[in-house]
Amino acid sequence: MKKIILKKGKEKSFINRHPWVFSGAVQSSENLENGGIAALYTADNQILGHGFFTNKSQIVCRVFDYDLKYDGSENYWSKKMENIFHFKQSLINKEETNCYRLIHSEGDFLPGLVADVYDEVLVLQIGTKGIEKMLPLFTKIFQNLDFKYIYVKNKNQSKNTDHIEINGWITEKGPEKIVVKEHGFLFEIDIIHGQKTGFFIDQRENRNILKQFCEDKKVLNTFAYSGGFSVYAMAGKASLVHSVDISADAISICDKNITLNNFKGEHQSFATDCFEFLNNLPTQYDVIVLDPPAFAKNSAAVNKAARGYKEINMKAIKNIAPNGLIFTFSCSQHIDTNLFQKIVFSAAADAKRNVRILKHLSQAECHPQNIFHPESEYLKGLIIHVE
Repeated sequence: MKKIILKKGKEKSFINRHPWVFSGAVQSSENLENGGIAALYTADNQILGHGFFTNKSQIVCRVFDYDLKYDGSENYWSKKMENIFHFKQSLINKEETNCYRLIHSEGDFLPGLVADVYDEVLVLQIGTKGIEKMLPLFTKIFQNLDFKYIYVKNKNQSKNTDHIEINGWITEKGPEKIVVKEHGFLFEIDIIHGQKTGFFIDQRENRNILKQFCEDKKVLNTFAYSGGFSVYAMAGKASLVHSVDISADAISICDKNITLNNFKGEHQSFATDCFEFLNNLPTQYDVIVLDPPAFAKNSAAVNKAARGYKEINMKAIKNIAPNGLIFTFSCSQHIDTNLFQKIVFSAAADAKRNVRILKHLSQAECHPQNIFHPESEYLKGLIIHVE
């Protein structure tokens, strides 16, 4: 097997099992092809692990094995996938939930692959050429785990940086839309046209927490997309739920999800810009959800993103009813937990209202955070009380 040899003194991160090898840490690599599997060695010829090589990124290797168990066999990958599958199944109540994240890239020690389950449909996002090359084998393994339909839905960024070519159904064509269960509630998922893989599964437990605080409350769900938080607010017996998203298509799905669950409470949706809506609220809400898309796609966008997060939080804090609750989130990987809390602090200070933090929130358990890879913690949230 071809080698990547690290420069002297660059071993520490990898002895500590960080999965990313940057080009600046590499002394030499043996004529590796893009997407090939390499063995990672120290300058003293000590093997550390195995990973996927790329020549299209500053991250030249993504390590998937630090236990030196990789032997190149199909059985290795089958066992790895089966172990992840059984672990993820143990995290959910299968009677109530049939959508979850099966593989969370570095969080499940398989960098470059995201796999989300929607009942019998598996939706993949591929981030590296190495994963793309393994796809025929991985497809066989997934089918052995009883996933009938598999759809590859690549991000544009992945296509541009590593020339990922596969997109669409890689099994027989499955349903473009499917109704799934989450905690017993029904959601229609648009596999082809929906955001991400179709649904924001990472917010599952945070939606369930919201439900506990909504009885007889007026609830505003901004950046609502397909209405996940709105459904749970209705289930929590809110007196009124308003859902806001700039996308009319998203609002249409949101309305359908409210209907699917046969709620009797009052719900109204608005296809409009959330920043503008927060400027002129039609009523005073008791609970506000702020769950915007990632404002910071890269480190260069952090300052601009911070201003955006501060603006929406300040508007919500200023206008929420006395003793109101705000569920506020950032899914920007480049905005860490400490920075996000500082942003909300700054918004509260400018709003000139007393604010308490009741709870810190994060991604659902099926999106685990690799303790050796702090970057896998991307979703952070706060429940704040506004006096």
